[in-house]
Amino acid sequence: MGRVGSVALFHSVYGLRASVLRAAERLRDAGHDVVAPDLYGFPATGDLAEGFALADKVGWAGIVERGRDAVRKLPPEAVLVGFSMGVGVIEALLPERPRTAGVVMVAGARAIDPVRPGLRAQLHAADPDAEFVPPAAVAKWTESMTRGGAAFEVYRYPGVGHLWVDEDLPDYDCPAAGRFWERCEEFLRLSGETQVTCSQ
Repeated sequence: MGRVGSVALFHSVYGLRASVLRAAERLRDAGHDVVAPDLYGFPATGDLAEGFALADKVGWAGIVERGRDAVRKLPPEAVLVGFSMGVGVIEALLPERPRTAGVVMVAGARAIDPVRPGLRAQLHAADPDAEFVPPAAVAKWTESMTRGGAAFEVYRYPGVGHLWVDEDLPDYDCPAAGRFWERCEEFLRLSGETQVTCSQ
């Protein structure tokens, strides 16, 4: 196991579901210090329309502020991981955290500018995901990472639903989720070593 690193997990539009809390525990078991903030302050849902209604009720500024509060006490190198809507929270917070060791964007692609040269980044998306992660969004994300000099990887998961990593949703795909977690945990292991190096 690599050295311990700090990680923030930002949930999807469904809210802070049990699956996100289990993901946080999984990463804690791997040796990471993890926060998984509730970006709503309301119970999560399993219905997409209800999730969007919750997001509208809180408002984007409120969602981002809750994310900001959650990472305030984390080391400046902490890795940011976002699921779908949570990718937008990463986009909002990353400019405020220029020493971030890495970002993992799951089921969402947002072009980021500026990007710190050498930033480690991963994008994981269903293939296809025309509604939420269309090819144009992936292309813009890739362009922003290339332009900024990031060290990035793009992983596509053929034939799965939008949130294939959430075992409590119909989109869940066990083999694809397993591949995601293998890649994510290796990424975080290396990022944890980077955090220790940067903090010395």
